[in-house]
Order: sequence, then C-alpha cells, then structure tokens
Amino acid sequence: MSAPKAVAAKVAAKPAGKARHKAAVPAKRPPAKLSSAKPASAKPASAKPVPAKVAATPNDDASTTAKTLAADIDRALSQGQTDLLSEEAIQALMAAACRSYSAKVEADGGFPPLAERSRVTSTDVMVTASGLLKSANLAVFELGMWQSWTGR
Repeated sequence: MSAPKAVAAKVAAKPAGKARHKAAVPAKRPPAKLSSAKPASAKPASAKPVPAKVAATPNDDASTTAKTLAADIDRALSQGQTDLLSEEAIQALMAAACRSYSAKVEADGGFPPLAERSRVTSTDVMVTASGLLKSANLAVFELGMWQSWTGR
C-alpha cells in the first residue's frame, strides 16, 4: 500500500466522534508559548482614550453646565433677547432651581440664593417671588407665617 493510501486508511479507521472532537477543539499551546504571548487588550479598538484630567464628578459637570447656561441667558437678556427660552424651559429650570436650593438648605444650612454682586434687581426678585407664590397657590401672609415659625 502506498503512503497516501495508508494515511487515508488510518483516518477512515478512526471513530467519527474523535475526529470531529479534535477538529472542533484547537490544540493547546505549551505554557511557555502562552507566557510569551501579548496580553489581550481590555478595551475595544474603537474606544477613545480617557484624558488624565477627567476626574470630574457628575456634580461638577452639572454645575459647569448650569453656569454656562446662566451666562448664555444673561448675555441674551443684555442684548434685549427675552425669548431665548420657551415658557416650558423656564418652568423646568425654575422648578429644578427651587428644589435644588431647598434641598441644599435643608442638608447644609442656609446660604443666599443670589450672589452678593448679582445683576438681579429688586424688581426681578419681587416678580419672581410673586410668580412662585402664585404657582404654589400661596399668599404673602402664609410666607410670613412660615418664616416666623421656622426662623428662615
């Protein structure tokens, strides 16, 4: 029998299950070759590298975004543009600001809601306070009573 025929006869003589199993499972490499292989990268190839300075917390991101928005609104108002934000956007911002201020005061104690050198006028404060009281269905009398009870 020729050599190719002998090999073919040996392959044909092996059980089908073993041949299929060996074909499905790749041969194991010796440990020496595994240790010299390059370690697999934990990041996918398309992942962008994270800059070293990115240690900001979500609070920093939100504060930065809020300050940027406040500056944009102030700039637009300085230019006479009063329609920069929709009514719904103003309501959402006012609600978020009220809840955030209230939560911060409850957690950490009081602080003035406006900076000392704010561009907000007394009229701005009165119009806003009036609107907030109306929105919450409160009267000035109730605000006065609440302030006397709580000392705020």
